[in-house]
Amino acid sequence: MNVPMEDPIGDGKLVELTYQVIDAKTNSVLTEVEFPIGYVHGVNEILAPQVTAELEGKLAGDVIEVPIDCNKVFGPRDESLVFTDRIENVPEEYRQVGTSVLMESDKGNTKTFLVTRVDETSVTIDGNNPLCGREVLFKLQIVTVRDATDEELEHGGPLGADPDIGDIVGSDQKVKPLAG
Repeated sequence: MNVPMEDPIGDGKLVELTYQVIDAKTNSVLTEVEFPIGYVHGVNEILAPQVTAELEGKLAGDVIEVPIDCNKVFGPRDESLVFTDRIENVPEEYRQVGTSVLMESDKGNTKTFLVTRVDETSVTIDGNNPLCGREVLFKLQIVTVRDATDEELEHGGPLGADPDIGDIVGSDQKVKPLAG
């Protein structure tokens, strides 16, 4: 009788997982990803190094919790990145809390801001990461661990995945070749 070998997470493994980001003070779920996202361990740098280190050696079915001080990941909150303007100066499409606004400086640098407050007279946008200043618990459930194919190693994740990992983490994320 063949007993299936367990496949621990390590470099070159395709990993699919779901996760929650939980506020450590309020215990409320800030973000939840129910559709498994996939990446190739040791190739993508999509997770905080602290989380990646905790995943090393874990198996499909494992659930891990990693406390993260977001000030160390995103830096301290910068109040100079918070702007309030009169509502009549703000286009209609940016008058809803949660809307992303891509801003460009006079030097051509871009930064994403979020609409954080709208009232009858004003709109407030914030360029800080929404997790700045928080301590969170990153709770991950490992769904799949297997050897990545050559194509997945090159792509950095599962092929034809919906949603594409680039849609979740941004297409500008670094993918480094696996040292062999």
